[in-house]
Parts: sequence; structure tokens; C-alpha cells
Amino acid sequence: MKKISTKNFAFKGRGKFELAKHPTGLKLNYKNKKDYQKKLDALSDTIDELQNKMYAHNKFGMLVIFQAMDAAGKDSTIKNVFKNVNPLGTSVQAFKRPTEIELDHDYMWRCFKNLPERGKIQVFNRSYYEEVLVVKVHPEIVTKYQKIPDPLKSDMDSLWKNRYKDISKFEEYLHNNGIVVLKFFLNLSKKEQGQRLIDRINELDKNWKFEEGDIKERGYWKDYMNAYEEMINNTSSSNAPWHIIPADDKKNMRLMVAQVIADTMSKLPMDYPESSPERQELLKSLISTIQNQDKE
Repeated sequence: MKKISTKNFAFKGRGKFELAKHPTGLKLNYKNKKDYQKKLDALSDTIDELQNKMYAHNKFGMLVIFQAMDAAGKDSTIKNVFKNVNPLGTSVQAFKRPTEIELDHDYMWRCFKNLPERGKIQVFNRSYYEEVLVVKVHPEIVTKYQKIPDPLKSDMDSLWKNRYKDISKFEEYLHNNGIVVLKFFLNLSKKEQGQRLIDRINELDKNWKFEEGDIKERGYWKDYMNAYEEMINNTSSSNAPWHIIPADDKKNMRLMVAQVIADTMSKLPMDYPESSPERQELLKSLISTIQNQDKE
């Protein structure tokens, strides 16, 4: 099966990232629905095999972050990419509007609690990056709702710079502790988002996904694109790059995401633990014990 090329969609912090130069659509990586399903199943199976090896190796963990505009396909991508992966080895956490309890803590607190164990994959549907996205587009969230001392929010430009630095240092800390950080920005066009929102209104089984607030946030599109561009420029590194995935075609997007995850995991220096010769002899001797038990 031909490997899907994803190398041109990672930004590692070198140079200046310009979102407008990155496509929201590209040539399809599949011929038809059957071909798409075959390729996605193969990639999901590969991720499952690698997660099993990672669990046995017990040194690495993986944090997979998805950020995108509403209707970009975060939920369905997570569902489809990880569908063949052992559920005991993966966990998904969706971060919505902070609760009162969460607001009583620092903004990273709710994410700290959900970091992956060694050997496991933790998926974040949205994340601490909301603090430099929706919060930046709506700074009143900081000034009115977040319980930050006044001197620390008197200069909002400094506040954003500090958040970028804190996030980057946090991800460096994770890397230094064997936690692989994979970050995906699902790059959806405004036109395609509009069509998906209309579909949510027209199709009864999708009505539950639609919120009137989505239309309001759509009015801040340029502000969000600027926030994403600044986020990517300020928090990308060689150890925690951003992967900017064209999202106008959901199937194509899922294949690319799955390929990046599989490629990243396959490069980790890990293997199944080896048994000592003594251990192997002991295990072989137990075969006769099992066989004798079957005769009882």
C-alpha cells in the first residue's frame, strides 16, 4: 500500500508560518470509499500494533492534540483513526468551557490531570491551547472570568507571550520525560465550515450538534485565523511541531492524521522486552505442566 506523504504539513518553528499559504484541500489520497476504508483500517491497525509495543516497552507515552474551528471534524477524526486501537491503551478527553472548579485553578490544571501514562495514548479534543485561541479572540474571558491577579493581566500582550512560553516549556518538559507530543490543526475553509453548519441544521440527526453560538463565533473568523497563526508560530518546535492538515475533505484528513501518528510511533526506539535464557527455559518447562493439567 502506497504511503501517504505528510512531510510538507509539519511546521517545526523554523522561519515564519503563514496560514494563508497552507491549503484547506488537496489531491485525494484514496480512489473511492472502499479504498479509503481499506487504507484507514490498515493505518489504524498499525497504530494498534505500535501502541501494544509501546505498552510493553513502558517508557514512552503519547499526547495527541486536536485543535480546529467548529465543524472541522475533530470528533469523527478521533473516532475513525483510533477505531481499531485497543481501548485499554487509549483515552480521549474533550475540553469544553471551564467549570467553576476548574476556574479556581490555573488553566493547565485540568489538562495536567489527564496526561498519558507510559505505554498509553491520550487524545485531547481541544486543550490548553484554547487559552491562546478563544480566550485571545475574547479577552474578556481573562478580564472578567479567569481569577488572575490584576497586575498579571494589566498588559495583555505580555500575558499572551507568557502563555506561549509556558506552553512551549511544558511541552519540552513532556518530551524530556518520554511523552511524545503530537499536535494537529485541522485547517478548514470558511466556505466548507458554512456548508457543514447548514447540514447540521437541515439534517435532523445532526441538529444536536448545532449551537447558535457557532454562528456568532463564525463572525470572528479572521480573528481566529490570526490567533491560530500566532499560536503555531510561537509554540512549534522540532520536538513538538504543529501538523497543519487540510480539512475540507474529512476522509483525506483522517488518512493524513493516521499516517502522521503511525509514522511518529514507528520511529520511537522501542521494542518488546526480551526474556533471559533462564526465563525462556522456565516458560518452556511450564508447557508440560499445562498439558498435564489438561489430562486431569
